[in-house]
Amino acid sequence: MKEFIGFENIINGFMKRVDNNTLSHAHLIVGPDGIGKSLIAKKFALKILGKNDDYNYVDIINYKSDKASFGVDEVRKIIEEVSKKPYEGDKKVIIVHQGNKLTVQAQNAMLKTIEEPPKGVYIVLLSESLELLLDTIKSRCQIYKLTPLDKDYMIRYIKSIGENDEDKVLTAIAYGEGIPGRAEKILKDNELEKLRNLIIELFNEINKNNDNAVLEYETKFNKFKNEKYELLNLIASFIRDIIVYKELRDKNNIINVDKIDDVGRLSSALSYNRLNSMLRNIEKARNNFENNISYSMAISIMLIGFLEG
Repeated sequence: MKEFIGFENIINGFMKRVDNNTLSHAHLIVGPDGIGKSLIAKKFALKILGKNDDYNYVDIINYKSDKASFGVDEVRKIIEEVSKKPYEGDKKVIIVHQGNKLTVQAQNAMLKTIEEPPKGVYIVLLSESLELLLDTIKSRCQIYKLTPLDKDYMIRYIKSIGENDEDKVLTAIAYGEGIPGRAEKILKDNELEKLRNLIIELFNEINKNNDNAVLEYETKFNKFKNEKYELLNLIASFIRDIIVYKELRDKNNIINVDKIDDVGRLSSALSYNRLNSMLRNIEKARNNFENNISYSMAISIMLIGFLEG
């Protein structure tokens, strides 16, 4: 299995408990999206089964849901799988991804299974938040909290995936905020790169006071509807970079350092008043999303605000 960078104490502690035969039957791995929960769960599962090769063994069962929530019907399928004997050996691992999607009813339905699974069956829940899980669930699990990695670990991770360009490494570190998956996304996700370039184009049109062109970005941004908060965060990151560069004329502390030429040019073109007004309009858009205003309406209001700034 590929080297896993970070969380050595958590992983080593787990391995020792397996070796000493003192392992709990229920585990809860908590951390933000992209931190590595699934990878650690796979390492745990392989250790439990006594396997060394990274392979999709039949006794490692993954449950995921594309729905907004995990309901009782899905939990019944998990319970049914738990009751089946292992196929290859005497142990089986059930990994439930996005446990934060479990409804209260689903968690209650799963409670007895977590408390008393059949011998040889281990359950691993993954969740982005502890707060969304019932205390009764948490109290029956061994909990592992994954927190953002420090800079040295992030550099190791970014270089391990083949990126050595200094500006790109710095951008990935700043954007990733200690979360490897986020850092890798800004390096590898072509759609995200297209979005970043689109934001720069938007700023150029704002600088030209091109009202019609700016309003066209409502349509251009429509394909990013499922990443609406990512869109707002990226726009805000560029604005903050421009403000920092205006003040310091230095690429240190710039998030989008791989776009430093664009940031520098825009820092000379856009005023503090306009930039701060844009930040306020981004927060209004965020509030509109949280208040269930439609995506297109919230983006339209934000863009009009950018023009009036």
